[in-house]
Amino acid sequence: MSVSAEKLAAFKAAIGEVPCSDEARLLEAKSKDYYWYSPILKDLLDHRAADLVVTPRTEAEVMTVAAAAARLRLPVTVRGGGTGNYGQCVPMEGGIILEMTKLDRVIDIGPGRVICEAGARMERVETAVGASGQMLSMFPSTKRFATMGGFVSGGSGGIGSLRNGMLRDGENITWLRMVTVEEVPRVIELRGADIMKVQHAYGTNGIITALDYALVPATDWVHTIALFDGYDSALRFAADAQAAGLDAYLMTVVEGRIAPFYKRLAEYFPVDKDAVFSMIAPDAMDDFNARVAAMGGTVSLSGTLHDLEAQRLPPAWECGWNHTTLQALKHEPGVWSYLQVAYPSPFDPGLVMAQIARYGDEVLMHHEMARLHSEVQIFALPLVRWTSRDRMYQIIAEMERLDGCTIYDPHVITIEDGGMKEIDTTQIDFKREADPHGLMNPGKTRGWTPDMAKA
Repeated sequence: MSVSAEKLAAFKAAIGEVPCSDEARLLEAKSKDYYWYSPILKDLLDHRAADLVVTPRTEAEVMTVAAAAARLRLPVTVRGGGTGNYGQCVPMEGGIILEMTKLDRVIDIGPGRVICEAGARMERVETAVGASGQMLSMFPSTKRFATMGGFVSGGSGGIGSLRNGMLRDGENITWLRMVTVEEVPRVIELRGADIMKVQHAYGTNGIITALDYALVPATDWVHTIALFDGYDSALRFAADAQAAGLDAYLMTVVEGRIAPFYKRLAEYFPVDKDAVFSMIAPDAMDDFNARVAAMGGTVSLSGTLHDLEAQRLPPAWECGWNHTTLQALKHEPGVWSYLQVAYPSPFDPGLVMAQIARYGDEVLMHHEMARLHSEVQIFALPLVRWTSRDRMYQIIAEMERLDGCTIYDPHVITIEDGGMKEIDTTQIDFKREADPHGLMNPGKTRGWTPDMAKA
C-alpha cells in the first residue's frame, strides 16, 4: 500500500456515495494498460498498482473526488479504456485510479460535431452518430474499448488520419471541459488552440469530463488487401496513390514476414507477398484497382465491413497501426516489441529497403500513411525482435543518425521522451493552474518537478 490506511479511510469518508473499491484483482486490472508491448516498460511497471479505484458517475462526483484528493494530497491517475501503450494510466506512486467509463453520455449530435462525456467508448459514440449519417473523423485501432477522453489524452493519430490529419490538426477537437484538482475544484472550458494545454498530456494536468469531436459523412468504406511482389512495390503503390489523391481512409503497408500473425487472413495474405491494407471510398474503387494492376499487384480481398463480418474476417483497421504489434504478441508473447518511426520528406522507399537489408529478421516492417499539417507523412511501426534494452537503443540511434528518421520512443513513460522531444511549457504552465499540488499522474512528465508544487 502506497497510501496510509488512515488517509484512505479519510478519503473514502470524504467522497461519500461515490463508488470505490480496494479489491485486489480490480486494483491489479485497473492499474494496467498495454505497456507490456515494451519489455522495458514491463520491467518498470509490472509491480505498480493503485490503492483505490474510484468510479464517479457524474461531473459533480468527479469534483467531489478531486476536492478530497487535493485536501489529502493523494495522487490521482485518470483511466479510460486502458488501451494506451506507454503506461499512461499506470500509477507510479499509488493513490487513486479515477475510472471514467461511467461518464459515458452522448450529449449532442450535430452537423460535423458530436459532444459527449469523456468516458464514452468510441465505438458506442460512432454507433450513436451513425443514425445521423456521420462517423468519427478518426479513431484508434482499439476503438472497441478506447474512450473518447482517453484517446484525446493519450493519442495522436489513427485510422482516418490519412484523410483528416492527426488528432491535433484542424478541427478534430475544438472544445473540452475539465475539472481541476484543488481543494475547491473548478470547471474550465478550453476552446480552439487552447485544447493543446491538455491534449496528449497523459492526464497530468486536469480531468477531462466532456469534449466535442469532429464528424465526417458516413462512408461504407471498402476494406481491401492488395498484394505485391516486393515491399518497395507495396510502399510505392501506397505513396503514389496518396500523391495522386486517391480517396482512402486508411492505407497500411505490411511485410509478408508478418503474415503468419494474421491467421484468419491466411487465404488472402500469403507469406510470399507484401500487402497494402486499405479502406477505399466506393467511387474510387475503379481507380484503386487500376493502380494496383499497373504496379503489378493483385487484389485478394475486397468488401464492406458488413461483408467482412459475415465471413468472420477482421476489418482493415485491425490489421494496422498498433494492432500489428498486438497480433504478433498474441502469437509469440515476449518475442517482439516495436518502434514508432517518422521518415524524412520526400519519402524514399529505398531507405526502407536499406533498413530491411541492414536488420534482416530482427526488424519486420509495417508502414502507415497519414497527414500531418495537410501533407502526407509516412510512419513506420516496425516489429523489433526483443533481445535487450541496449540493442533496442542501438537500433534507435542508427535509424536517427544513419537514416535521418525521427523515433517516437515507445519504451518510456514520460510525455517528452516519447513524443514531444522537448518540455511543453504550455502544458506545464497549465498544470500549475489546474493541478497546483502536482497530484495528477506523477512521474509522467519531466517538465514538472517537486519544487513546483503548491504547499
